[in-house]
Amino acid sequence: MTPNLTFAPDDMLPPGAINADAAPSPTRSIAVSGTDILAVRHLSKIFGQKPERAAELVKQGLGRDEIFKRTGNMVAVNDVSLNVKAGEIFVIMGLSGSGKSTLVRLLNRLIEPTSGQVILEGRDIAPMSTLELRDVRRKKMAMVFQSFALLPNRTVLDNISYGLEVAGMKKSERYEIAQAALTRVGLGSYEKLLPGELSGGMQQRVGLARALAVNPAVLLMDEAFSALDPLIRFEMQSELLRLQKEERRTIVFISHDIEEAIKIGGRIGIMKDGCLIQVGTPAELIQSPATDYVRNFFRHVDVSRFLTAESLLSRVERGLILCDVGASSERYLNQLIDSGVECGYVCDESGRYQGCVTPASLHKAGALPVREALLRDLKTVSLEADLHELASIALSQEHDVPVVDAAGKLAGIVSCRTILKQVIERRGA
Repeated sequence: MTPNLTFAPDDMLPPGAINADAAPSPTRSIAVSGTDILAVRHLSKIFGQKPERAAELVKQGLGRDEIFKRTGNMVAVNDVSLNVKAGEIFVIMGLSGSGKSTLVRLLNRLIEPTSGQVILEGRDIAPMSTLELRDVRRKKMAMVFQSFALLPNRTVLDNISYGLEVAGMKKSERYEIAQAALTRVGLGSYEKLLPGELSGGMQQRVGLARALAVNPAVLLMDEAFSALDPLIRFEMQSELLRLQKEERRTIVFISHDIEEAIKIGGRIGIMKDGCLIQVGTPAELIQSPATDYVRNFFRHVDVSRFLTAESLLSRVERGLILCDVGASSERYLNQLIDSGVECGYVCDESGRYQGCVTPASLHKAGALPVREALLRDLKTVSLEADLHELASIALSQEHDVPVVDAAGKLAGIVSCRTILKQVIERRGA
C-alpha cells in the first residue's frame, strides 16, 4: 500500500560495600535526569568468599554457572544500570533465580552491594550511615514483601501505624494517617481486627496501607501478590492501578508473571542470570524483543490488547496537513497525484481531524471547496485502541486508519499493512 499524504501549516503540529555502622557523613549529590527519581549505576552483587575473583571472571566474559563452578561465588546481580521515572510503575521481572529479588533489596541496602551506585533523588545511598539509611527506609523508600510480615498481636490500625510509631509520631497523629491509608485500600472499617481475622488478600492490603502511610518517594514491592489466590491477585492488581491513578506514586514492582507485568507496568525490565536484558514498555518489548529469551516471555500471552494505535502509528510530517477546507479542490489535486499517495488527511486550523480526500474525490469536487471532497465515513480510532479494534476497522475500509487524540486532533495514522503484519505475527506465535 502506498503511503498517505497529509498537509499542514508550519506553525501547527498535531499531535563496594560501605560500612553501615560508620558515623554520619555528608552524602554526595549526583546529577540525574529531571524526570528520574531513582537511578542504578553498574550495580552488582556477588555472594561468597573473595567476590573479587568472581568479578574478574565476569570481566573475562564467563557465565554465572562457570564462575560458580570455579570460585563457589554466585553472581546474583551483574552490572545493572537503569532509571526509574517519577510517578511510574517500573516492573522488574524474570524467572526464579534471575536476580530480581536481590536487585530490589540492593535498592534500599537490605543487601549490601558488591559494587555500583543507587541514587535516590540525586543522592547516592551507598555512603550513608546506619542512621541516614534508616531514615531513608522510613520516609523515602518503603517496601511491601511477598509475606505479609504483619505483627499478629497488633490490630490492623496498629500494624499500619507501626512505622510512624517507631519514628516518634504522636498516637493521635499516626492513627489519623493510618486510618486514611486503610480507607484508601478499601478496609476502612477493619481497623480493630487482628491480622489472623483477615483473609490473605485483606492482609496484603494492610501491608500495602502500612507502606503508604509513610508516604514514601518510592514504593518497593517484592512479588507482593504472588502468594494470593488468582482472583484476589487480580483484585489487588486492579487496586494498585486505582491507587496509582489517584496518587501517581513511584513503584518498583518485582514479578515473575508476564501477565501481571504487562497489566501494571508502564515499563518492564527483564532479567536473566543476574543481568538486565532489556527495558521497555510492554509494546516495545512485544514488537522489538532484544533476544529469544525476551520473546519467549510473550509466547503464550495474547498481547493484542497491549499493541495500541499509539504504539503502531506513523507520525504525520509538519507542513503536510491540508487545513484550508474552503479552498478549491483543484488546488490540491495535482499535488496529491504528484506525491504518489492514495489519500490525504484534512484538519481544521486547530488540528482537529475533519476527514480524508483522495484524487478521485478531489477530481469529482472540481472547483468546489475541499470540504465537499471529504470522505467523512473513514473511521478513526483513539490512541488507546488495541490491535483487535484496528483490525476490525482495517477490514471494513480501504484506506489506512487515522488516529486522533482526546481533543480530536490528528495524531497520526496506522497503515493497513502494519495492522496486517501484526495480526499475522500474533497468529504465528
